[in-house]
Amino acid sequence: MALFGKMYERVMGWARHPKASYYLGATSFAESSFFPIPVDVLLAPMTLARRDKAWFYAGLATITSVAGAVLGYYIGIALFAQVAEPIIAFYHFEDRYIQVRELFDEYGIWIIFVAGFSPIPYKVFTITAGVAHMPLLPFILTSLVARGARFYLVSWLVYIGGDKIEDVLQKRVEQIGWAVVVLVVVAAIVYKLVT
Repeated sequence: MALFGKMYERVMGWARHPKASYYLGATSFAESSFFPIPVDVLLAPMTLARRDKAWFYAGLATITSVAGAVLGYYIGIALFAQVAEPIIAFYHFEDRYIQVRELFDEYGIWIIFVAGFSPIPYKVFTITAGVAHMPLLPFILTSLVARGARFYLVSWLVYIGGDKIEDVLQKRVEQIGWAVVVLVVVAAIVYKLVT
């Protein structure tokens, strides 16, 4: 069954779409405040498909992510009970929210910098920053540096390794896809056993 090969072709088709930049910007904005899909899922294939636009894509993802982070901050500071609690509950992020709140209490603004690279969804940090009444300007500047560093790093890695990455993906996409599925299942089982 060529499941992952078809998915790869579809994603690369989306990455080459004339409106791909709009999709990237919208996804990046939404991911910082309420959407569950990481921006890297679009950024990496778009950069692979159009390496000449790598830095444009990284900049677009950064700016729209920070704009979305401001929305997440607003949700936290002004609409926690009405909006943030339902978002946290919908995605089952209650434990993550508590963890992040403890990290805010301990590390302050530095947690936003680390969050730019964390596997914990960024929206949890942006909403919590609002709840914690973190000063807005340092929040925005730190988000800009952290998200920019992440997105430019992703674009740079894909840019320099593009031909090799594309060759490996085309030859081994099925094996890689199934290996990722197995790793996710094993990680979920281990997580359930540990917690």
